[in-house]
Amino acid sequence: MILPTTGIGMNSAIDDMNLIQQAQRHHLVVREIGEEIDLEIGPGEDDPSFGNTALNCPPLRECSTEEHGERKQMVVVSQLSNDTQDMSQTQQGKRKKKVVKRWREEWADTYKWAYVDVKDGTPRIFCSVCREFGRKHRRNPYGNEGSRNMQMSALEEHNNSLLHKEALRLQSASKDKIMADKPVYVKAVMSKTAGSILEATLKRDPHEVEFIQAVQEVVQALERVIGKNAHYVNIMERLLEPERMIIFRVPWVDDRGETHVNRGFRVQFNQSMGPCRGGIRFHPSMNLSITKFLGFQQTLKNALSPYKLGGAAGGSDFDPKGKTDNEIMRFCQSFMCEMYHYLGPDKDLPSEEMGVGTREMGYLFGQYRRLVGHFQGTFTGPRIFWSGSSLRPEATGYGLVFFAQLMLADMNKELKGLRCVVSGSGKIALHVLEKLIAYGALPISVSDSRGYLVDEDGFDYMKVQFLRDIKAQHRSLRDYSKTYARSKYYDEAKPWIERCDLAFACATQNEIDQSDAMNLVNSGCRILIEGSNMPCTPDAVQVLRKANILVAPAMAAGAGGVVAGELELNHECSLMNWSPEDFESKLQEAMKQTYQRAIKAATDFGYQKESPEALVHGAVISAFLTIAQAMTDQGCV
Repeated sequence: MILPTTGIGMNSAIDDMNLIQQAQRHHLVVREIGEEIDLEIGPGEDDPSFGNTALNCPPLRECSTEEHGERKQMVVVSQLSNDTQDMSQTQQGKRKKKVVKRWREEWADTYKWAYVDVKDGTPRIFCSVCREFGRKHRRNPYGNEGSRNMQMSALEEHNNSLLHKEALRLQSASKDKIMADKPVYVKAVMSKTAGSILEATLKRDPHEVEFIQAVQEVVQALERVIGKNAHYVNIMERLLEPERMIIFRVPWVDDRGETHVNRGFRVQFNQSMGPCRGGIRFHPSMNLSITKFLGFQQTLKNALSPYKLGGAAGGSDFDPKGKTDNEIMRFCQSFMCEMYHYLGPDKDLPSEEMGVGTREMGYLFGQYRRLVGHFQGTFTGPRIFWSGSSLRPEATGYGLVFFAQLMLADMNKELKGLRCVVSGSGKIALHVLEKLIAYGALPISVSDSRGYLVDEDGFDYMKVQFLRDIKAQHRSLRDYSKTYARSKYYDEAKPWIERCDLAFACATQNEIDQSDAMNLVNSGCRILIEGSNMPCTPDAVQVLRKANILVAPAMAAGAGGVVAGELELNHECSLMNWSPEDFESKLQEAMKQTYQRAIKAATDFGYQKESPEALVHGAVISAFLTIAQAMTDQGCV
């Protein structure tokens, strides 16, 4: 190959060896070295025919481990010899720097989305998603400018980018997909408006993976809405930027007297519908991206419910596991010392989330009451003597089962006798088990971060209580199988492989990936109820839709907690001791209204009621239109 300067042949070989080592670390197969393309300056001057040549090549056969090792040696040796010859050639005159394309399996689809255009009189290779070329696509913009590792394919970065994958997904799902016998240069098939929203989000928050994923799902659901009214593009752009984001430090002292510092978050996403309502999560993975994603989802969930509220989310990267009660109390008090400035009955009302239960909410409320100097009964919590409804903890889990029942009723079926798998083992999952048992279903599984437990005989009320005792004592679910011989605990596994009719995802975001979705399809599952926010990865969503599995989105199915929160906001209701029957009656009615709103919005925009995406898209459309109307009425604020 041609080197730009003399005396660096050994550095070139080292770069190639580094590339091979990098490929090994990422489990990539090093392919044969392909043709050389000048992505920085443009291929036109060296190869006039390149502009008419397709960028994708036939797939290369997989090489065995031995061939792989021999090939690496050949590459390095050939580079050493070639570099020696190139040093003499560069003496005669400098030539443009070349970039070596190394083909990889996943590049095949990427090159279909490249196109050649002329920029400033020079042919260049552009990415059809962001219209950029050359060094603007370098994998590491802070790396060595002369390193080949940093000058690999201009499109490699986009092959792994969320925005580019979204373009490919929209293209494959489009009814107007371009079919051709030979590769052609086309631009990504997605509406210009939808693409601009995604592009702006990715440009502004490139590292917030969870938030970008949530935005992608929502924008995809709103394509038909945005296509009918371009005004909604501006509304969406404003909606995607939270009204305020608070990040603060939380210092606390453990029982040994040692000082620790965690980070606290609160994102008040949108208050156009009313005061904010959203959970507080304590988990080591908590960051700004997850907080924004949760706040965005909560905003839409609240707007979809019969009771209109704004959306928010917050928490900390504090891990309550393994901490004593005194340590958790000191942390919660320190957390609230900053948070209380932004809370209030007409501003923001926090609720429970992962890692935050009865104990934590009690400590938080106690410190809040101490700081503000009055008793605010509408501060969400599961204790009836300082909160509203007596069934507050059960609301979300019961609501999931009620929603599943509504879906089955439209199919002339019922829950009785159906085999159900449930993930998670927190308050939502255990209350789902409770209500499934009440309706005669057969729930067979729960899970935690280390594996899952399956009981072939199904759970009953006594077994559910035993599970509660295990969780309260911070023991492993494995202890359950020591008492019930027909049960078994599987390490490092998920319950989606178990035979089932319905699945309830109640653990955390992205708990179902592509392989898990395939397991669900093979296990006979027909309906997936989302108890956690965004439990499916984009690849999993595609698998489920192709298999015609109905999905009840968390935005609609998880509205039970919103219903309980609204009842607590009502001062008259908060002073009442709701009976279980009265509360369940109100909860069922609210879930029915939510279900009907989602179905109506889907059919209004052309989705068949029986289609797998109807509820998902309908829920987003209904929630967005409600928020958009409020934001339009209130002006640009």
